[in-house]
Amino acid sequence: MLTYIKESVEELRNNITLPTRAESSNLMVVVAVFSILFALATWGVDTVFSKLIKLYFEQVLN
Repeated sequence: MLTYIKESVEELRNNITLPTRAESSNLMVVVAVFSILFALATWGVDTVFSKLIKLYFEQVLN
């Protein structure tokens, strides 16, 4: 277990490169835009399904 931890720390020190601040900012904007689009799509599907279910039960009950 100790060997695994030592090798993991060494790999983090030698093989990992962090993106620049500009790259991080650009990626953050991309993630934010896609998150908003996905939330809007989920909201739209939920709205359509809830209206369809409401219409269905109004037809069944009447």
